[in-house]
Amino acid sequence: MKITINNHSMSYMERGLPQGVPIVFIHGFPFNHMMWDPQMKALPNHYRAITYDIRGHGESAVGDGQYSLEFFVDDLLGLLDHLVIDKAILCGLSMGGYIALRAYERFPERIRALVLCDTKSEGDANEARVKRAGTVRSVKTAGVAQFAEDFAKLVFAPQSFQTHPDAVEAIKIAIRENSPIGISGAALALGMRTDTTAVLPRIKVPTLLLVGEHDALTPPAASEALQRQIPNAELHVIPAAGHMSNLENPGEFNRHLIDFLNRLK
Repeated sequence: MKITINNHSMSYMERGLPQGVPIVFIHGFPFNHMMWDPQMKALPNHYRAITYDIRGHGESAVGDGQYSLEFFVDDLLGLLDHLVIDKAILCGLSMGGYIALRAYERFPERIRALVLCDTKSEGDANEARVKRAGTVRSVKTAGVAQFAEDFAKLVFAPQSFQTHPDAVEAIKIAIRENSPIGISGAALALGMRTDTTAVLPRIKVPTLLLVGEHDALTPPAASEALQRQIPNAELHVIPAAGHMSNLENPGEFNRHLIDFLNRLK
């Protein structure tokens, strides 16, 4: 479905009972809502499962490409308001985790629980910001198709190219279908995002941490750091998975996710 949020067209989809407990899935950079297909299909129907395309990604509007993580959070809040959702569970991977943490920092009263996947709370250091600039340079010079090939090698564990070729190809397609303006704008927004580490000890909602054992971008140590600082956070390392843990080992990922959801009061 298409709606207008903050003067920008957003694409979203949902399944399950409208009166069910809402859980919003927030995709990573630079993908789209389809990365959550294994989870959307696996959740019992008594959950109201929602996923959407962040501005500049998928079928949501690209606009001028001048993005900030704050705009992404504004859009998430706008989506909750549009759907008349008072409180939601947020499940975000990588960039989606950054958005979920900043959303909790800004409006904790709207969040029932957090599922933070392959993510971290720190902002980018200088070296990471230089890499973000390299992303923009790559997209502008080599093109989106080549960027998709290169980026897939960063986010999937090496064995996943043999064990989950369909997931790898789906992610490459998702990247290729994005506008270079959207990819570049999101990369720059991530480079200037705020550090949310200070909010971690103040998180009062149930929190599940999931991370691929072979994640090279946000390794298990990053999730362990989150667990040490978030009160009563639960951590599971997903075997045989890299940064795309929900796609590389969906069975194990979904088992922990659904078990966590079923234990929420």
